[in-house]
Amino acid sequence: MFTTVLFYILAVILIIAGARVITATSPVTAVLHLILTFFTASMLWMLLGAEFLALLLVLVYVGAVMVLFLFVVMMIDITPANLRSGFKTYLPLGLVVGGVMVLEIAFVLGNMYLGSGPSISMPADYDNTRELGIALYSRYSYAVQIGAVTLLVGMIAAIALTLRERRNRKYVTSDQQLHVKASDRLKMVNIPSQREVPTAEDQDVKPAGEGK
Repeated sequence: MFTTVLFYILAVILIIAGARVITATSPVTAVLHLILTFFTASMLWMLLGAEFLALLLVLVYVGAVMVLFLFVVMMIDITPANLRSGFKTYLPLGLVVGGVMVLEIAFVLGNMYLGSGPSISMPADYDNTRELGIALYSRYSYAVQIGAVTLLVGMIAAIALTLRERRNRKYVTSDQQLHVKASDRLKMVNIPSQREVPTAEDQDVKPAGEGK
């Protein structure tokens, strides 16, 4: 019973946080709610007994991708005064999101270790990481390849959109590098040595202790 109630509570939080991601006017607010969305989804996977997927979602998306997104959003305006004011503005929301995440993981872990455990019972020798690998590379192999190609296209598109044409840039083609010769890079110049002739000022200046 407690597992069912906890599932519906997490589902409601997930829906509300996901809706706030697309309805929030501030990008920082949207990013904080997106972190809460990912974390709540990982807790739902934990209830289903998919611990590997839950930890992977927290480590990869919440711990890396979302931190990078938040860093980029905060670096849009790098004025120190604006950064300090923004920190004070979003501090209550950050504390609320962090508190909800702490409560979620406390209830989920308490249900697993002190309550009835996962909602789906598995055999003792069941390994969800192994089953996930088998499913990804056998049943859903084409979907994984399509997802990889989609990410590659997105990466190339992001590079193409942010690329700026620069004038006065210097570059060397590979054909020129292959046909270069040593004489093009190094030139030996024979400069004859010359003896320096002392001037009148040099003759007037004498070392200390001389001229007595």
